[in-house]
Amino acid sequence: MTQTLKGTAALVTGASSGIGEATALALAAAGMNVAIAARRKDRLDALAPRIRACGVEALVLEADIVDPAQAGAIVERTAEKFGRLDALVNNAGVMLLGAIPGADPAEWQRMVDLNLTALMRCTLAALPHLLRAAESEPRRVADVVNVSSVAGRVARANAGVYNATKFAVGAYSEALRQEVTRQHVRVALVEPGAVTTELAGHNRPEVQEQMKKRFAGMERLEARDIADAILYVIGRPRHVAVNEMLIRPTEQEG
Repeated sequence: MTQTLKGTAALVTGASSGIGEATALALAAAGMNVAIAARRKDRLDALAPRIRACGVEALVLEADIVDPAQAGAIVERTAEKFGRLDALVNNAGVMLLGAIPGADPAEWQRMVDLNLTALMRCTLAALPHLLRAAESEPRRVADVVNVSSVAGRVARANAGVYNATKFAVGAYSEALRQEVTRQHVRVALVEPGAVTTELAGHNRPEVQEQMKKRFAGMERLEARDIADAILYVIGRPRHVAVNEMLIRPTEQEG
């Protein structure tokens, strides 16, 4: 049984492409009003009509959530627009791979700031609204969904700091779950394996070439596969909490 989501509201970060875009559309199709946040406003402006075509409202939020003020502002604007916040999907992230010796610490900082610190700030700002939603109809439950990675479970050479951010997201998610679960705020960790998105495109050309070789001939996941999983998590009945979901392509070994 899928819990009704009609008339509720979600905020999705990193919604300008890939998993975030697909998740916003999946939630809208299920009846949720959706706020979409990212830096690329042109992409959000193109996505908003597709959300509204599902018969729900969309809110475009151009923001760089690495900025603490902007991370808090997107939450408050969502709650103001929709009068509530029932689900936060922390999807924004960056993956910059490479060896630790001789690395550029600026890349490390970029990953820590976005993958971890911004996620925690958005969640902190959202919690008062989520706790209120969990006390009200129609669901009487609320959700935080943190999009992590198989890299949050399995450490690999040349991915050390990316691994570190995703392992940290897992630890943060479990601690938060224990703190708010009695108040019916569910915390879920969704961990995709190889997905066809723009994520790898932020890397240097030589790193992109290595990744192509690693996954050559493999049928990767599509963004909609992860969006389906996120919708499944949020749509569970009030007494069911899906706390962790690891999703790999069938052919992916590690």
